[in-house]
Formats: sequence, structure tokens, C-alpha cells
Amino acid sequence: MACSNYPGWGYGLRYKYGMFQQQILNGYQIEAPDCWLDSPNPWEFPRPDVTYPVKFYGHLVRDPNSEHRFKWESNVVYDAMAFDVPVPGYGTTNVGNIRLWSCKTNTLFDLNKFNSGDYQGATGGQVAAQILTDVLYPNDNTNDGKELRLRQEYLFCSATMQDILARFRKTNRPLSDLPDLAAIQLNDTHPTLGIPELMRILIDDEGLSWDEAWEITTRTFAFTNHTILPEAMEKWPVPMLDKILPRHMGIIYDINLYFLQKVEKQFPGDRELLSKISIIEESNPQQVRMAFLACVGSHKVNGVAAIHSDIIKQSIFKDFVRIQGEDKFINKTNGVSPRRWMNECNPDMSDLITEVVGDRSWVNDLTKVKQLEGKVDDASFRERWWAAKQKNKERLAAYILTTTGIKVSASALFDVQVKRIHEYKRQLMNIFSVIYRYHLLKQMSPEQREKEVSRVVIFAGKAASGYWVAKQVIKLINSVAEVINSDEEIGDILKVVFIPDYSVTAAEVIIPASDISQHISTAGTEASGTSNM
Repeated sequence: MACSNYPGWGYGLRYKYGMFQQQILNGYQIEAPDCWLDSPNPWEFPRPDVTYPVKFYGHLVRDPNSEHRFKWESNVVYDAMAFDVPVPGYGTTNVGNIRLWSCKTNTLFDLNKFNSGDYQGATGGQVAAQILTDVLYPNDNTNDGKELRLRQEYLFCSATMQDILARFRKTNRPLSDLPDLAAIQLNDTHPTLGIPELMRILIDDEGLSWDEAWEITTRTFAFTNHTILPEAMEKWPVPMLDKILPRHMGIIYDINLYFLQKVEKQFPGDRELLSKISIIEESNPQQVRMAFLACVGSHKVNGVAAIHSDIIKQSIFKDFVRIQGEDKFINKTNGVSPRRWMNECNPDMSDLITEVVGDRSWVNDLTKVKQLEGKVDDASFRERWWAAKQKNKERLAAYILTTTGIKVSASALFDVQVKRIHEYKRQLMNIFSVIYRYHLLKQMSPEQREKEVSRVVIFAGKAASGYWVAKQVIKLINSVAEVINSDEEIGDILKVVFIPDYSVTAAEVIIPASDISQHISTAGTEASGTSNM
């Protein structure tokens, strides 16, 4: 957005620890803390002047003068403090901003309890607040993990909505102008609580009617869906949401009621349709379907690739298309930045492109690389292109030796699959094909094997800490690697490598060196597949 001259801000949480640092022990993934704040970030600016209170739990007191207005009273209030990272655009004077929220804990220390010897009680409030921004993606296989995740999402949404409105108020424009000045894009369902949060602020704090608040809210929000996988369709148990965010649960009930009443008028007597599109799923316990809430509360819904956008219209949002019209559902194809994935991490290739184009303007206009086609028959240029690739492969071979202790030949074909470990991404099928290839090689004579192209099969990626099957796939890959890599008869003809702790930094070394890049997800499950790009 910064490079395209949009006045864009990105909001998130300032986690103390990343997802985890992946270590491999006896072939198994071991999760260690990823202390990414240990290295100071010189581009980050603490903003103690930008702090907002965020409530949890408590109870509601109805406003006697309004059907929809409530006062939310609670003793559990945390302060979210901003940390800013300015994002200057490439080749432009435009600067965006990333604003991340962290819980302030210094006001939560109880000196009286400490002095009386209750050290645990004295720091209890601090610990509870600190936990909220301790870890990215806490394991939510447990009820406590789910509650933590929900509280994280609300901290993020509440502080962000308060901040957007605080910035808007400086314009001295009426609240009805908010959608003209602020477009809020929900990046998947995790920020969907922003919808009832904006409604709460507009009705309870600003005194607007329900209809006025709903008009502003739906014109301000748009929603990006990132997946059709059922387990990624976020749902929250109604009792949990009601306990942690009682006001928001009430607002969600009302949003659902008015939406279903409208649909009932449109399609009288179709009870099955109402059940299918209800934001509240009638399970035991009832669940809030966040993707449906995002869909109802937004004026546009997009998928992230043409095929994916068609699939969501035919599957998860099929009934919403029928009710709200096809025009609401659009496509915005994801992309990756040539600034990082060519210019930055592949300098030798970039220099050759610049030589052909005549300047570095291709970095902002990638269509110019089409001029490379004029060099197809230039043997000297092809040789230099090949040399640039070999240099990248030698760099990766050195990286593999450092990180895994496995020595591979840079002249072998590098067959690469690097991405999250997941059943639908089918790393399992890939390692089965490696086992099959190994058996074929074993059946050949030494003379026949000599004619085969040497191959290094490279895997990398993390499995979510609670995802047992994916972690077993990592173990299988490492066990297969152990057998094949120690087979002297096979030697360099086939090697298997699992590079630990996959990250953008590792990808910058791996991707420029890949000869074959494997993208073999089950058809229809990959939304956009930016790693393919």
C-alpha cells in the first residue's frame, strides 16, 4: 500500500514471542520460544501517548431511555499501548504505518499485596495482562487456549476501533462521514469483533440509533476471506463470548435477528435457509459463525484469487449470494513483492534484468521483464543467467550444511516444497513420491543410476503446535532422509533435506535456488498460494 501511494495503516498485536522457533530432535518438531523482541527494532517507536482502555467480563446496565443502549460495567480493564513502525514506500515519498498494540502492565502492580507478602497476588493483574500479548497463535486445543485467543482478538479490535475513531474525530466531521474517510478491511475472520465493537461505540458511547450505527458500520467494513477449509471457519461458543464480552454477544444477537427478519420477508416460509445463514449456529453449545458475521456486517466480500472467489460464491457463501446479490462478492488477487522476492533476495538475476530493461523501473512495473524474451537465443546471456542461478544454489547448499549438517551438491536438481505443513498441502504425498523414487533407484544397476539426474528434495515449514498429523509428517520426512542420505550406493543421486525453522529469511535463500517448486495442494483448497508466486 505504501508503494502504491495509498494512505494505509496496518493494525495488529505486538507479540512478545513469535509462533515458535522450530527445532528438530530425533526427527520430531520441538517448539521453543521465539523471542523476537530480544533484538531491538530501531524502526519501532513506543507511543505511550496513544493508549486505550479495553474491558472484559462484567455486566450490563440498560439505558432506560433507549431499547439498544447499555452501560457495560467491569473491573477487568487493560490499557492497550501503541508501538509504531513507519513503512516508507519504495521510490515514493508516501509513508504507511504499522501500529501494534501491547498491554501496559505497570498500573496493575499491587504494592499493598506485595508489602503484605502476597507476591503472587501483587503481580496477578500484570501477568494476566501480559499473557494477552505474549504468544502469537496460542494453542487453542484447550478451553483456556480458546479464551486467551478470544481475548487477544478483542484487545486488538477494541484498541484499533478506538484509535481509528480518535483519528477521525480530529477532522471535526460528523460520524456519518466515517465511511468516506476510513475503509476498514477485515483480513480473514480474526478482526471480525471490530463490527460489534464499532456498533457498541456508536450506540453506547456516541448515542446514535441502531439504524444510524448499522449504516455507518456496513459502509465502513469490507471482508477478505482467505480459506474454504472448515477448520479455518472461525466459530466461538456463545457461552464463552457471553462471559468475556457480554455487550458484544447482545449486539451479535441483534445483528442476527434483524438480518434473519429481512431474509424471512425476502424468502417467506424458507426455514431451512434461515438455519443455514444464521450467524448463530444451533449446535450444543451454540456457536457464533464469525465468517457469517463478517459477511453480514460488510459491504464487500472478496476472495484472493479468481478461482477461490468463484469457489466461495458456490460453497460457503452460496446462500448469501442468493440473498445479497452477486455484486457484493468480488475478487482481489493476492500478490508478492518483486522488491523483496527478486530485487532484494536475488541480486545477480536482478542485475541481469536491469541490464536488459535499461534501468530499475521493472521493480515497480514487472511487465517490463517481458523484454527478457529477446535474450532467449543469446548464448552468452543464457550462460550468465545460469551462473546467477548456480551462485544461488551454492548459497543454499552452504545454508543447508550449516542448518542441517547435510552436504548436498549444488549441481543437482533442487526440488523444493516450502510452506506450512498441512494435510491439504500434501507434503505427505511428496515424501511418498520420494520413497518411490528411492525404490526405483535401488532396483537400477550402477550404470543405469549414473544416467539419472541427481536430485536434492528440500522440505521446510512449521506444523501448528497442536496439529499431531502434520507433526508426524515432519517425523516421516526426517526418517526417510536418514535412510536415503546414509545409503552410500545412492550417494548424491538422491538426497532429502528438512530445513528447520522456516521463515521469510530462510525463504529468501531457498526460493532463488529452487529448480522445481512444488505446489501440489488438493484442488480447490488453496485460496491464492502466494508461495507459488
